[in-house]
Amino acid sequence: MTISEKRRALRSLLDGSGTVVVPGAYDCVSAGLIEQAGFPAVYIGSYAISASAFGLPDVGLVSMSEMVDRVKQVVDTVSVPVIADAENGFNEAANVWRTVRAFEQAGASAIHIEDHEFGKHADVPQVILPLEYMLGKVRAALDAREDPDFLIVARTDAAWATGDVDESVRRANAFTRAGADMVFLTGLSPPVLGGIRDRIEGKVMVVDTPESSVADEESAGADVVLYYGLTLYAAYAGVELALARFKEERDQNRLSDVLADPQEFERFIDYDGFAARTRKYGPGRADDPSDR
Repeated sequence: MTISEKRRALRSLLDGSGTVVVPGAYDCVSAGLIEQAGFPAVYIGSYAISASAFGLPDVGLVSMSEMVDRVKQVVDTVSVPVIADAENGFNEAANVWRTVRAFEQAGASAIHIEDHEFGKHADVPQVILPLEYMLGKVRAALDAREDPDFLIVARTDAAWATGDVDESVRRANAFTRAGADMVFLTGLSPPVLGGIRDRIEGKVMVVDTPESSVADEESAGADVVLYYGLTLYAAYAGVELALARFKEERDQNRLSDVLADPQEFERFIDYDGFAARTRKYGPGRADDPSDR
């Protein structure tokens, strides 16, 4: 699909009545596996990028250009829509246009922008942007996009950061009224979301909670659920196990139950495609000094 087709596909998907489950990727291989498994979209977030690219926690260390570069790599790898994490917009409202254009030009189908300024995932004082400033970012993001099918999702971490569920609902509804295509509320378990879902205007995105299933999230009324760490945690556990076994057994041939078949993996990353193009267009030729 073209970028435009991917965006229209995501909008059509979200216009449906069911819950859309979107696993998070951390690189191109994990993104391709998400698509191969049959999921309709891929998520790429700062949590996975910070860990996989830099070995660092998700505490605001990843720059806009680093995020956009990874998003573009993933977009170029898969033929399904990509939902991307644009953090807090990386800029004040007056300069959010640059963030939106960067992600849009990278080929993302949607981005989310949050009101969490400091402290995510860590036991430190949390800082949430005042609502009026966040609304400025939402309006600026909507004005900046060039493709109307490029979705702007407004995220509030009020419930996660402060425990104030009512404030989270108030902010989400303000985002919807400002024109956001979808609202994203964190810090809500399915029972809590189910109890307030009828108070939230518009479509609702959430992240998974470890003790809950997709069925729980569906029954709570979530429209989109991001399993942001799924493939990252799977990779960490799988590599850790394979290395421990290899160190103990000292024989790679005894690890077939935890290693991919190399031929299968090489088909997945498309060596066959390269061979087909070579047969079609011909091989390259050695550098001829006479051409200089």
